[in-house]
Amino acid sequence: MAPANKKLILGPISPAAPGTLYQQIVDGLKREVSEGRLKPGASLPSFRQLAEDLLVSVITVKRAYEELEREGIIYRRQGLGTFVADLGHDRSREAKLNVAQELFREAAQEAAEAGLKQSEILELAQKIIKGK
Repeated sequence: MAPANKKLILGPISPAAPGTLYQQIVDGLKREVSEGRLKPGASLPSFRQLAEDLLVSVITVKRAYEELEREGIIYRRQGLGTFVADLGHDRSREAKLNVAQELFREAAQEAAEAGLKQSEILELAQKIIKGK
């Protein structure tokens, strides 16, 4: 388990960034879990500590943790703290996969509405994936 005083790096959380503050925290924690930087059983900062670190309200962090707990990515133990769930990686990855599928679906629809054929849409996707 990670030490409780370890500072969690989620990237910039800002009112100027897309999405609500709590959603930015949810997305950041999902990313850390799905990419393996937060392992099953890893201890997360308390509401107050993370709020202080990110310069957001305790209520914002509480809401983010509650959503992650509902999704089975983290769990809380009274008096012990908040931890990454054993299946947190799988659930976080699954959630990110669902978002990616929806974005691909929307992009394919936009491309089709722009008059691209299926083969052209596939070629465009491959170029994007390869970074061209």
